Amino acid sequence: MNSVNFICHDFFVLVSFVACIAGLLLLWERKQEKNDTEQTERILFRMSFSYWLVYCVAFAIQKIVLPDWDTLMMSLKITAALSYFLTFSCIVSLPLHKLAVRHVED
Repeated sequence: MNSVNFICHDFFVLVSFVACIAGLLLLWERKQEKNDTEQTERILFRMSFSYWLVYCVAFAIQKIVLPDWDTLMMSLKITAALSYFLTFSCIVSLPLHKLAVRHVED
């Protein structure tokens, strides 16, 4: 049962890796710049996708690296944890930014 959970989690990370690349391609910078609010939202979305992409890469490298390399494994775990928390903070910041802009407009 535990191996099935690990395979499902690995598959989820792989799918989210592909989705992050697709999201970054959709948010590719175009010539037209709108206003500061939309630009800030676009940056927060890009940061969320980029940090999650770093998490996916660190997670994948942890699966590949030999267990004898303790220093590398520890730095990969720290990188994965930091990128996970940075992704969470960007996702939380997006609605807070929209709320702040709406409050300034009113």
